[in-house]
Amino acid sequence: MTRGTRDDSGVARVAAPSALDSGPGPGRDSGPGSGEGSAGQRDLRLITHGLPGWLDPVVEAVRTVRPTQLSRFLPPEDGRGRQSAVLILFGEGPAGPELLLMERAGSLRSHPGQPSFPGGALDPEDGDPHTTGPLHAALREAEEETGLDPAGVQLFGVLPRLYIPVSEFVVTPVLGWWREPSPVGAVDPAETARVFTVPVADLTDPENRATAVHPSGHLGPAFTVNNALVWGFTAGVIDRMLHFAGWERPWDRSRQVPLDWRA
Repeated sequence: MTRGTRDDSGVARVAAPSALDSGPGPGRDSGPGSGEGSAGQRDLRLITHGLPGWLDPVVEAVRTVRPTQLSRFLPPEDGRGRQSAVLILFGEGPAGPELLLMERAGSLRSHPGQPSFPGGALDPEDGDPHTTGPLHAALREAEEETGLDPAGVQLFGVLPRLYIPVSEFVVTPVLGWWREPSPVGAVDPAETARVFTVPVADLTDPENRATAVHPSGHLGPAFTVNNALVWGFTAGVIDRMLHFAGWERPWDRSRQVPLDWRA
């Protein structure tokens, strides 16, 4: 596939992030990463040069999407909210393009058993939350939760910051290309039940799409993939990415999946 036009350097500036939807927030909140390839020891930049051609629509969507196209929930103007980040990691597996997800342990008090992106709150060591802090945090948390080697990840974009009113998290979604895949798995079973990848083709399959119905009455997109129900914050981000990348296929929005009281 032919790549789209890039600037001469292929290096993107880290924009001050901004907006998405309600639902469960980032994963656990842990300390700085360690090891030779850890995010804390890297000079992180957003680089679009050298990405596979199929990511071109995602790169364009990141460049052009506006906060209000993602959600009505914007970060509070008074600066309230806990700064955090998630890693939206695209790889390429046997079934083509795929995303890395993890499933929270069933024993957790908050959103037990729910699939999510790796991520969590920023630590002071991550740096400025309005520049490279979210990049460091997204990679650090992914390493701590899944065992991912950050050295094999090329970060290429950030979406506008998203606000989750129920938890008061201000979340920066950081997008990456898994240039050099590394083994992954649940690092701490008390926090993470499993780590898995989902082909983008499965996410766009109309048979795997539904509308999640929360006991509160809230409706939101959901995906039934890899023996998991993906809903809430994670499903909202995936839904908008598929839409703005032009990958979305028509699906039956009247198909509903009820969530239980623990959701």
